[in-house]
Amino acid sequence: MELAHEQHGHMDDAHSAVHHHGPRTLPTVLTAPPMVAEWRKRMMVIAIAAIVVSLIFIFFPLGRVHMLRAYLLGWMMSFTLAGGGLCMLMLQYVSGGKWGLLLRRPLEAMARTMPWVIVTFIPIAVFMKHLYLWANYTSVDATMQAMRNHLISEEEMLTSNAKHSMLNPMAFIVQSIIIFGVFYAIMHFLQKWSLQRDADPAAGTQRSFDKWRVRCENLSGIGILTYAVLMTVGALIWIMSLDVTWYSSVWGLQFLVGQGFAVLALGVLTVILLSRAEPMKTLLRVTEQHDLGKFMFGFVMLNIYLNFAEYLIIWSGNVPDEIPWYLNRVLGGWWVICAMDFVFHWVIPFTLLLSRDLKRSKSKMIWLCCWMLFARTFDLFWLIEPNFKDAARNLHFSVGILAYITVPVAVLAAWAWFYLGNLMSRPLMNTNDPHLAEMLEPEHAH
Repeated sequence: MELAHEQHGHMDDAHSAVHHHGPRTLPTVLTAPPMVAEWRKRMMVIAIAAIVVSLIFIFFPLGRVHMLRAYLLGWMMSFTLAGGGLCMLMLQYVSGGKWGLLLRRPLEAMARTMPWVIVTFIPIAVFMKHLYLWANYTSVDATMQAMRNHLISEEEMLTSNAKHSMLNPMAFIVQSIIIFGVFYAIMHFLQKWSLQRDADPAAGTQRSFDKWRVRCENLSGIGILTYAVLMTVGALIWIMSLDVTWYSSVWGLQFLVGQGFAVLALGVLTVILLSRAEPMKTLLRVTEQHDLGKFMFGFVMLNIYLNFAEYLIIWSGNVPDEIPWYLNRVLGGWWVICAMDFVFHWVIPFTLLLSRDLKRSKSKMIWLCCWMLFARTFDLFWLIEPNFKDAARNLHFSVGILAYITVPVAVLAAWAWFYLGNLMSRPLMNTNDPHLAEMLEPEHAH
């Protein structure tokens, strides 16, 4: 009997939809189940524990330096989820579809963490001189003197001077404020309209559907273009400028795709975990889960294409000004991290998402989504740490480098606490949307 029950459980996991002969009924309660509050408590406990452990690194050589670098990694991952959630939300409004309705509330909750992301940017702005070489030499005379004292190379001097209009402390702050201000404004209106949409007295009519669809589409259309431009600027000044000599024409696009990679992983993870209870248990069909898995696969492929294409073009060109960025990440032991990043970030998600059965299995998709979030964080480590002179072409172990584990965990757990709080503050489904009726249709056998 136990074996039969276990086999039946596996079948339910692989084919989780229950086949009905008629439309399903929308649950009367659409708020987040009580288990979300428990998840939130766990995130706060993890955040506090990780902060306490991270403070230990203050007393180790290079510990404070690695803590700041690790903080940048954790903050960038938080921004990836907040900003990427906003961009994916706008993409959903423009494209439409049932997949977006299912993810809309998680995406809105991610986007509403933007104020927290803005506040946690302050330490980066305050301690920028410990991260960015250009922040220490803010004039031509200063860079010349630093070169004579062998503090920077001639190439670093020339590129710092050439990029001075964009890479100086005041410009760094102003550009960041503009980016955050525009993103916050877009987020504010989309969140406001989402609530007004459900409260519309004419809700459920074609007139109401068209009104809110057009309003959200109009803002999202120009919003996506604006986001792409400003996100490119942000990626350049926050991460790319860690190596002032580095140039890349697809850097912004790589980060945009990386955001989609991570946001879809978190969004799908959230929806599947919520489907353990109502209302998501009724709303999530195998059909939509399978479609979301295919969407994730598309971002994995695009991520592979962009990164490998850039590497292939630069390596085949063999231009002395370009290849040092890669040499810093493959020599001195870094080839191990590079190989692991390739396997973690590309090979594993690509091969697993080829499987139709895996995309339709809740338990397997949960593990894969968690893995993809870890892989994106690991990729940021490979992008950030080799920019610094003590680490370039020199992968070495020190106690301080363990801050790359505890500090991002603290930052991301605190971010997750805000994210889950946002998720609890609204119903998990927009009811004034024509796609809702399609989601309540009976599952068809495959």
